[in-house]
Amino acid sequence: MNNYVIREIHSDEIHLLEDFLYEAIYQPDGSNLLPRSIIEEPQISVYIDGWGEKDDLCLVAEVQDRIVGAVWTRILAGEIKGYGNVDDETPEFAISLFKEYRNQGIGTNLMKSMIGLLKEMGYQKTSLSVAKDNYASKMYKDLGFKVVNENEDDYLMLLQLR
Repeated sequence: MNNYVIREIHSDEIHLLEDFLYEAIYQPDGSNLLPRSIIEEPQISVYIDGWGEKDDLCLVAEVQDRIVGAVWTRILAGEIKGYGNVDDETPEFAISLFKEYRNQGIGTNLMKSMIGLLKEMGYQKTSLSVAKDNYASKMYKDLGFKVVNENEDDYLMLLQLR
């Protein structure tokens, strides 16, 4: 799909991060979805609460004036750490697209755009956590992310930017 634009999120669009946070939760069983209220759990909401801190970055994919995907990074090193936390200097990725826009290259281009932005801003590395059986883990590997730790269900992945 080529009819989309990747751009920085506007301040009046921040509320959309709630939708994309919910979409970012890996739910392999489409017939038994988690309730939307899951995004209010502290270990999930930390990814968007109080958005607009110094290290918060977000890019969106827009198709015909509709935002269909978002990638955002944030340093989650406070009391509640992110699932992909490696230290207090490394931005952690979150990405999601609405279902009908997946598997069309938009997510890969969002990731590449954010990686470029992080490099431009001087970050040394970036991280993420992904379920082992999530199809997106292949995309992350193809983009250069390496597995640095794993548990029963998830990979902790790191990308060196420098």
